[in-house]
Amino acid sequence: MSEPSPDAPTGSLDDVLAGNGRLALVTGVTGYIGGRLVPELLAAGFRVRALARRPEQLRDRPWIDEVEVVGADASDRDQVTAALQGVDVAYYLIHAMSGGSSFAAKDRRTARTFARAAADQGVRRIVYLGGLHPEDEELSTHLESRREVGEILLDAPVPATVLQAAVILGSGSASFEMMRYLTERLPVMVCPSWVYNRIQPIAVRDVLRYLVGSASMPDDVNRTFDVGGPDVMTYLDMMRGYAEVAGLPKRHVLPVKVMSPRLSSHWVGTITPVPGSIARPLVESLVHEVVCKEKDVERYVPDPPEGLIPFRRAVQLALKRIQEADVTTRWSSASVPGAPSDPLPTDPDWAGGNLYVDERTTVVDASPHELWEVLEGIGGEQGWYSWPMAWAVRGVMDRFSGGPGLRRGRRDPRHLMVGDAVDWWRVEERQQDELLRLRAEMKLPGLAWLDLRVGRDPVGRTLFQQRALFHPKGLAGQAYWAAISPFHDVVFGGMQENVKEAAEALARANATGAPATVDVRPEATLVR
Repeated sequence: MSEPSPDAPTGSLDDVLAGNGRLALVTGVTGYIGGRLVPELLAAGFRVRALARRPEQLRDRPWIDEVEVVGADASDRDQVTAALQGVDVAYYLIHAMSGGSSFAAKDRRTARTFARAAADQGVRRIVYLGGLHPEDEELSTHLESRREVGEILLDAPVPATVLQAAVILGSGSASFEMMRYLTERLPVMVCPSWVYNRIQPIAVRDVLRYLVGSASMPDDVNRTFDVGGPDVMTYLDMMRGYAEVAGLPKRHVLPVKVMSPRLSSHWVGTITPVPGSIARPLVESLVHEVVCKEKDVERYVPDPPEGLIPFRRAVQLALKRIQEADVTTRWSSASVPGAPSDPLPTDPDWAGGNLYVDERTTVVDASPHELWEVLEGIGGEQGWYSWPMAWAVRGVMDRFSGGPGLRRGRRDPRHLMVGDAVDWWRVEERQQDELLRLRAEMKLPGLAWLDLRVGRDPVGRTLFQQRALFHPKGLAGQAYWAAISPFHDVVFGGMQENVKEAAEALARANATGAPATVDVRPEATLVR
C-alpha cells in the first residue's frame, strides 16, 4: 500500500467534493449508505449510475430520474464489466450481513470479480467502506471478511480508497437503532463487559462527505483510512449520552462478564428491532476497542470549517429526522438475507405449483384516495387493523425463529416506496391510489403475498379488494395453510372491516373539517 507523502495535495474542501461531471457507479443502492450516497454525489456534480440486482426496487426513490439505473449482479463478471463502462469512480458498498459458512467466500469472490471488471474498464478509483478494527487481535468472521475485502481491493490494479469506520450515527442506521432502543427500553440494563470498550463513533453526514471526497484522491493513493468523529467514548458513555439528549432519566448498568457475542446478539435482538442476524456483526465489532489510529484522510478530504460532528449533535440530528418522519434510508432498506424474492405469480393456475388465495372485497363509503391513505399507512405503530394480539404473537414466533418479526416497523409512517420494509413484509409493488403489494419476509414454509387494492364497482362506488396468496413448499407448506385457514375470517375479515371503517372515518373527518387522528394503542385499530 502506498503511503501519503508529506506534501500530498489537499486542495479546498469545495474542490475535493466537486464531481465536475465525472461518472460514479454506486453499488448497494438499496442499502442504508448507498441510498444516501446517491443524492450526495448528484448534489456534488457527479453523474451517477446505480447498480442493483432488482432495479424495480429503486423506482420510487426521489432521485431516480436523475440517475442511470443498471440491472446487474455484482458477482457476474460480464454484467459488472458492462455496468462499469465509462466509469471514473466506483463505490463498492456490498456486504453480506447473514451468517452461514459461505458468506465470507462469496464476499471474496464478488470483490475479486468487481476489481477485475473495474480494471478491464479502466476505472480510475474504487472506494470501499469497511469496518474499523484492531491490528493484532483475532477478529470475528464478519469483521475479518470486511478487512479481507478491503485487502482484495487494495491488491487489485485499480487504486482503492478503503475507509474504515466504527459505529455510524444516523437516523435509521442499525448501530443507532440498536443504541436507541437499548437505551429507551431499559432504564436498568444488565450488559456485557464490552460496554466499557472505547469506540470512536462517526456521524453519517461525515461518512458521506468522506465517501464523496475520496473520488478526488490522487492516482498514487492506494490505502486504508481510519475515519471517526471527534469523540472517543465507551458504549456505556454513548447510551448515557443518548439518554441525556433524548431527555430520559439516567440509565444504570450492571455489567456481566459471561455474556458472549452470540448471547449478546440474541439479547439485542430481543430488546431492539434489529434482528440477531444483523445485531451479531455489530456486537462482534464492539468486542474490540475501535479507535482511529491515524487521521491521514484529512490530507485529502479536509474537515469542514465547523469541524466534524460531535456525538451529541449527531444524536440530535438523527432524532430530529425521526421525529419529522424524514428518514431517507433505514437499516431495513436492504433485504433480509435469505428472504424470498420471487415475483408474484399473476395467474392462479400458475404452472409453478399450488397457489392458495384468500380473496375479499367490500364497498367503502369514501373516496379512492381516502382509502389509499389508510392502506399506505398500514403496519408499524398503526398496526394491521385486525386482532392485534394474534399479529403480536405471530411476530414473536417469527422473531425467535430467526425472522424479522413485527418490530422493523416502517421508514415513514405515512408514505411507502417500492423496496420499503413494513414489519415482516417488503413492498413489492406500489401504484398510487390503486395497489399496494407486500411480499412476506417472515419465516414460512412457502412464499406469501398480501395484495391491497383500491377499485370502483360499475356504479362508481369505492371498492377495497384484499388478497392473501400463499405458494406452499412441500408438505410443511400444505400443512401450514391448512392450520391457519380457520383463522382467516377473523384476521383477514377483521382487516377488511376495520380498514373500511378507518377510511370512512377519515372521509367523515375530511367532510366536516375535523382532524382525523390515529389511535395507535396496541388494542386499537381504527382512525378515530
